[in-house]
Amino acid sequence: MATIHLPRLGQPHVLVEAAGERSILDLDREAIIALYKDRGALLFRGFGADAAQFRDFAWGFCATSVFNESPGRQPIEPARNIHTVDGGVGAFSLHPELSREPWKPDIAFFACLSAPSRGGETVICDGVEMVRAMPAAVREGLAGRRLLYIKPTWPELLDYWLGTPEPSDAELTKTSADCPYSFHRVHGDIVRVFSRPALHRPMFTDAPAFGNFLLFARFNNGRPDFPVLDDGHPVPEAWLQAIRGTGEGIKVAVQWRPGDVLMLDNTRFMHGRNAILDPGERLIATFFGYVDFARPDPEEPAHARWRRPGFRPPLPPQLAR
Repeated sequence: MATIHLPRLGQPHVLVEAAGERSILDLDREAIIALYKDRGALLFRGFGADAAQFRDFAWGFCATSVFNESPGRQPIEPARNIHTVDGGVGAFSLHPELSREPWKPDIAFFACLSAPSRGGETVICDGVEMVRAMPAAVREGLAGRRLLYIKPTWPELLDYWLGTPEPSDAELTKTSADCPYSFHRVHGDIVRVFSRPALHRPMFTDAPAFGNFLLFARFNNGRPDFPVLDDGHPVPEAWLQAIRGTGEGIKVAVQWRPGDVLMLDNTRFMHGRNAILDPGERLIATFFGYVDFARPDPEEPAHARWRRPGFRPPLPPQLAR
């Protein structure tokens, strides 16, 4: 039976260490789910998981996988949605995977197939603890507010969601029940908009959490205006700096060992990474999906199409080439 180390100061995740199991696939699924629901982050160590075991382990908890068009991810087993992490060597700010989209996955898995000798640590942060630790003025400023994600459209995307590549003003309002966007004509262009709470409730806890695209947009992409607050104004720079400082103070780096597997509740935990010093050493596999034990999310439309197999909306023109 694996040895379970519950979270403690400086370790926000459950550490599950092998104790005689032949592989990670020998672990009891229901026991893992119970730990996942309660704690939100599990690191499995000593099981020597390879790419095939990682694939089977991750899929063992998911009904479907997510569509992820992030650039630079290299295929490991594309038919099963196993890829490397994003390209590049720079540090990544804290974020939940695909929080820039309405179809943010429930769960994120990472597996270390080759460990860096230094640098390149994956960092994790509990969004519930982030809310508790941030300055009261920022927490109170975000409470009850929503974030607006305003993005461009193109004909293929309009056709996918609205059934026509050139919708009239009337057709812009006739979205299907499973469409996550509202559409608006602004200065002759059509934009799509979706909204999420600035402080949300994770899937398996009622405590408010911080987990969105704000930090990555501001500190990696240089975008202080995406997303914006529900009144259309950017989140104040002072708030962004305070939130970033809070995350820097409580995030924890995972010192990768070969065969490690990290399992994160993507509705509760954020992740990022430290700068990669030797990209030739580091090989991290990823899988992002929708768990088969999910609680309904009131922010999602009923029977959301991204929870069905085969969901793949059109790529932006610059990525479709």
